[in-house]
This record gives sequence, C-alpha cells and structure tokens, in this order.
Amino acid sequence: MVRGKTQMRRIENATSRQVTFSKRRNGLLKKAFELSVLCDAEVGLIVFSPRGKLYEFASSSMQKTIERYQRYSKDVNVNGKTMEQNVQHWKYDAAQMAKKIELLETTKRKLLGEGLGTCSLEELQHIEVQLERSLSNIRSRKNLLFKEQIEQLKEKERILTEENENLCKRCGVQPTQDMSHREIVPYEQTSQHTEVVTDLFIGRGDTCYSLQP
Repeated sequence: MVRGKTQMRRIENATSRQVTFSKRRNGLLKKAFELSVLCDAEVGLIVFSPRGKLYEFASSSMQKTIERYQRYSKDVNVNGKTMEQNVQHWKYDAAQMAKKIELLETTKRKLLGEGLGTCSLEELQHIEVQLERSLSNIRSRKNLLFKEQIEQLKEKERILTEENENLCKRCGVQPTQDMSHREIVPYEQTSQHTEVVTDLFIGRGDTCYSLQP
C-alpha cells in the first residue's frame, strides 16, 4: 500500500501529533548522528517537545558547539556592520574626490584662458601670479637642461679628442692644432730640413747632363 503525501501543516489530533513527533524526532536525531560520523561534522541538535521537554544531540560538546556558534554570529554581525561603515566611507570619499576633480578642471580652464568672464579682479591677479611663477619655473628648468646638454657635449668632445690622439699615435701621425680642419701630417715632414746632394742625369745614354743643387 502506497502511503500518501503528508501535508505540511499542523496535525490537529493530539495523539497523532505526539506519535508523529516521536517518530520524526528519532529520525532527526539519527540523521544528525549519521551526518557527524560520515562527514566528520560538528553537529548540535536541540529539540523541545510541545510539552517543553528537551531532546538534544551533540557530536562533541553541546556547550562548546553553542559557544562556537555565538562567536561566529558575533563575527558575522561585526563584519556586516564594518562592511556597511566601509561602504558609507567609500561613498563619502568618492563624493569628495569628485568635488576636487571638478575644482581642478575649473582651475585648469582658467589657466588656459577659458571661463574668465565670471572671475573677479582678485582672481585674475591670482591667476596672473600663478602663470608668472610657472613661466619662471619653466625657464629655470630649460636653462638647467641647456647646461646639462652643454656639459654632455663637452664631455663627448673630450672623449673624441683623446680617442683621436690615441689613434694618431698608433698610426704614427700628428694631429693639427685646428680640430675643425684636421690634417694628418707624417712625422718625417715635421723634422728639420737637411741639405741633400742629388745627382740627376737627363738625356739618353750617350749624352747625359748632370744637374746638381
């Protein structure tokens, strides 16, 4: 015989209600025990009968399980409250940041010469001072960069001059003083001229003319 589906509502008959309670209580306690053993779970089950009688099951210690539950519930509440506070704080920071960005955009447009129609004389003078200070800083930075580039070029010139001198020494030549028009002159031509006697014969073999200095 197929048992019909039990409707989920309060059993009006007191005897039937007590019998159902006893059967399902025992089944629930059994399931709690099986869950703790099979899954190595910490299980705590508390049941009060309609007459107020206590039935309980604990896989370890009911007191420890309750304390653990209370700690967990407290942490959840604290974390939830902290999260809500953080969200409010982030909203406030976002609003303040949006105001700062808007102010910076307005200042940027004024420095570019836009939106000056609503500026007072004092505001215009303040913008003028800011621009003059910025120009002074830009000029100082530009001059510093020029000086650094000049120093770098001088250092490169020194290195190239040394390399050229070393190369001339290895090749047996002497560099000229004018570095912009370098000429390589053999050392033999820089020595003092000595008188050399040379006999030069011109003509055919039978008629020769001797030329001497």
